[in-house]
Amino acid sequence: MSSARRACLLALAPSLAVALLAALPFNTAAQTPGEQKRPIRLLVPSAPGGPSDFAARLVSNRLAEAIGQSIIVDNRPSVNGIVASEIVAKAPPDGFTLLIGNIGTMVMNVGLYKKLPYEPQRDFVPIGQLVSAGTALIANPKFTPNNFKEFVAHARKDPDRITIAVAGANGAVATEVLKYMAGIRLVNVPFKGSSPSEIAVLSNEVSTALLSIPVVTPHVRQGRMKIYGVTTAKRSFLLPEVPTIQEQGLAGYEFGNWHGMLAPKGTSPALIRRLNTEANKVLAQKDLVDIALSRGNEIIANSPEDFAAVLARDIPRYKKIMASAGIEAQ
Repeated sequence: MSSARRACLLALAPSLAVALLAALPFNTAAQTPGEQKRPIRLLVPSAPGGPSDFAARLVSNRLAEAIGQSIIVDNRPSVNGIVASEIVAKAPPDGFTLLIGNIGTMVMNVGLYKKLPYEPQRDFVPIGQLVSAGTALIANPKFTPNNFKEFVAHARKDPDRITIAVAGANGAVATEVLKYMAGIRLVNVPFKGSSPSEIAVLSNEVSTALLSIPVVTPHVRQGRMKIYGVTTAKRSFLLPEVPTIQEQGLAGYEFGNWHGMLAPKGTSPALIRRLNTEANKVLAQKDLVDIALSRGNEIIANSPEDFAAVLARDIPRYKKIMASAGIEAQ
């Protein structure tokens, strides 16, 4: 190598090093002093205490430690989780604004709205699914029916009188399909998240609801709620004595709920891969697995590609289910 070429490379070395340093995701040395204090916002599309909030808080602290960047869980409850989803869809793709999405916000909303202010497959990059949990049909203890068969008979005898709390797009679709398949009419009462719905049932503001199995289990055990069945294909390990709704006559009725992490479209593949790798390492930690299982959640911890495939499969699948139940986009 000539001395002139060597001198040129030595002169360029500092700028090349800076460029490489800046390319590293969340590298605080490459940020300005103001940016070093900037946390990642992990938006949750529902109120604190719900399933999506649980997923966010399960991983956020340890993920923050792994990537060396603070993470703030930012709850933005709204009808069907649209507000939080739209904020992240329109955020700069720099990794500082992320979303906890679920089957409602990322799948059901596509079939519920003609003009959704975001498009899941167009506006987001999947990072990875985190956990999944089933739901259960429950009621306030003062509500007369004691099992699913009695609930259906009561609803048919007294249509448009029984109230049911509805939270999120998944809850809305599961409720409408339940009414369609069982041949009943219920009065939907909308809430901004499962936690307010839970309180409404406990206070007897509404008679029934479809809520996460982990949320209802302690209430069922202590007699604060009745349970009529679970919406999963198999019985829950938390409530093995409770039959599925399919077992009780509604063949094909199956609804669960997954929760995953997404970033705005355009976020660098290196950053997506790093977040996925570190999140999956966190989810493999035994104590977190035990916490998830104790709350009735199963760990998923898949790849960005697997998550994208789930969206590609579920969006058309549930649009078809919704159409068969007469659910029209508004």
